[in-house]
Amino acid sequence: MYKLEVELKRGHNLAVRDRGGSSDPYVKFKLAGKEVFRSKTIHKNLNPVWEEKTSLIVDSLSEPLYVKVFDYDFGLQDDFMGSAYLYLESLETIPVTLVLQDPHHPEQDLGSLEFAVTLTPKHSPVEERRDSTVRALMIQQQSLRLSELHRKSQLWRGIVSIALIEGRNLIPMDPNGLSDPYAKFRLGHQKYKSKTVPKTLSPQWREQFDLHLYEETGGVLEITVWDRDTGRRDDFIGRCQLDLSPLAKEQTHHLELPLEESRGVLVLLVTLTASAHVSIADLSVTPLDDPQERREILKRYGVLKSFSNLKDVGMVQVKVMRAEGLMAADVNGKSDPFCVLELNNDRLQTHTVYKNLSPEWNKAFTFNLKDVHSVLEVTVFDEDRDRSADFLGKVAIPLLHIRNGEQKGYLLKNKDLTGPTKGVIYLEVDVIYNTVKAALRTVVPAEQKYIEEEPKVSKQLLHQNFNRVKRCIMVLISYGTYINSCFEWESAQRSIISFLFVVVVWNFELYMLPLALLLLLVWNYFFSSSRDTADMSMEAMFEWEDEEDDKDDKDSEHKGFMDKLYAIQDVFISVQNALDEVASYGERIKNTVNWTVPFLSWLAITALCLATLLLYLIPLRYLVLAWGVNKFTKKLRDPYMIDNNELLDFLSRVPSDVQVMQYHELKVDPGQSPNKRKRANLS
Repeated sequence: MYKLEVELKRGHNLAVRDRGGSSDPYVKFKLAGKEVFRSKTIHKNLNPVWEEKTSLIVDSLSEPLYVKVFDYDFGLQDDFMGSAYLYLESLETIPVTLVLQDPHHPEQDLGSLEFAVTLTPKHSPVEERRDSTVRALMIQQQSLRLSELHRKSQLWRGIVSIALIEGRNLIPMDPNGLSDPYAKFRLGHQKYKSKTVPKTLSPQWREQFDLHLYEETGGVLEITVWDRDTGRRDDFIGRCQLDLSPLAKEQTHHLELPLEESRGVLVLLVTLTASAHVSIADLSVTPLDDPQERREILKRYGVLKSFSNLKDVGMVQVKVMRAEGLMAADVNGKSDPFCVLELNNDRLQTHTVYKNLSPEWNKAFTFNLKDVHSVLEVTVFDEDRDRSADFLGKVAIPLLHIRNGEQKGYLLKNKDLTGPTKGVIYLEVDVIYNTVKAALRTVVPAEQKYIEEEPKVSKQLLHQNFNRVKRCIMVLISYGTYINSCFEWESAQRSIISFLFVVVVWNFELYMLPLALLLLLVWNYFFSSSRDTADMSMEAMFEWEDEEDDKDDKDSEHKGFMDKLYAIQDVFISVQNALDEVASYGERIKNTVNWTVPFLSWLAITALCLATLLLYLIPLRYLVLAWGVNKFTKKLRDPYMIDNNELLDFLSRVPSDVQVMQYHELKVDPGQSPNKRKRANLS
């Protein structure tokens, strides 16, 4: 038995893994296949200095210490940066330098790590017995320390809300004397990229987003401004930094930040607030299981608190129990699964259970709820020794579909959420929210994800979006054909009713328009069977192709060829996205009427009742006058207001047919094996 003391000093010339030419490295130690140490993350540094120590008990010198380096990526899988073995047979108190390598690409230069290592032998039988007890305690303490470190590293202490308003007097980067500017933000490991405003030197972004504060001091917000160029690297315009530590909390700060390396100014509104509900706990100490704490939470989101702190809509508690029948991702027929939970831009993670296809995590996670229309995504990964984590399965659960306190098994799906994969995960979710706040938040812009995959040209996706638009147009044509059949007297009863409708039009008043839409919603609520058959019709509507089709397309794309056709690819992506947007809005209008999301349909009924009443009681000219005065004075009342369209914001919360299919819950048959279950769902 030996005592191994390792001091991780620093790294030299580590590999670049981020687009900015840097990395966010951290180091893991593994002994006998188990993780025994994980360092802190050093952000944006290829020559990091850790100066961290750990003590380990080693049974045999024949088992080397396995060292791995990763680049931390918020919201994505961490990138592998290299690994090395520390062989223990001939160690003394000496400095050690390990050269990092990638087993799949041994010719790459990945840098090195510097250690100070001390190995002390233990020979006395009494000492060995004593050390066996000490070893058990140390292993337990190491496990607890790693678990606590892992837990604390994920929890944020507050929120920084940033409104990117505008830029002024930026330098021109294009031959036409203008630029196509966008801004990139970085706070620790979190990143956000704004939209691109074409052909201007004074862009109006008007975007709002939130980042997490992990440090009590606040940290430093790094901002860079770039000029978008199609077909070549984007041009750098300038940068600036904002130290958040001196900013007072719970106040909105209007800031004008000059760019350091060029002319120009960025205008921001920054607000720092505390975070109420973010935690990771064992199942025995969950907040909602304590009756007193549950009563306080219910009171906080009760009706009497409907108009206080409108952004704090509610809270979500997720108990991650266990999984069964997972896919074997390692050569030994096992996996090292861990679970990632995402709610919009909030991301928490369980510990890893090694060499197990039926892991038990038994952890409870709590999130702040800012939008009741959010979707909880739970993804299971396999931790890999030399590569990024392998995907094992995923489920997406709209919060409005959840029944509080119900422990449920969810069949895992593939990455695209279009079909089943092996395994079932057992969750219990509680969602507590204020209905009035949730309704008011429905008509403001939805939170955008910081990190989204870049759109790619896909023949399958383009064809699918074209068919979706075609279906929407065919519905309009079918309505037109139906109306024309009334004029043609194909059905005497239908034509007589239509003629009576023409008589009603003679007495038409404007308030009858929302009343007609209201009647359509009520009719579908009582008489439509579309809600019962939605799952069947949706599966028949979408004929999902195998993932191999996309792989074949990717294999056929030669890098040089794609570089030459970069501009054409951008055009295809624009057409593909435009078709998706048109089809999505058509499907969302249909799904509002079809009661796909009852909460939103009831909200539409409330709004239409109010519109009918206003139009009936108040002359139209007064309503138009009030609307016009509000629109024309909005910019004068608040120059930094972020523009929005309440109707489009409402429709953005209604799922499209693709999203309905993705959120459709696959049925779990407890009597079937995972393989039979997968075949049954595919059929």
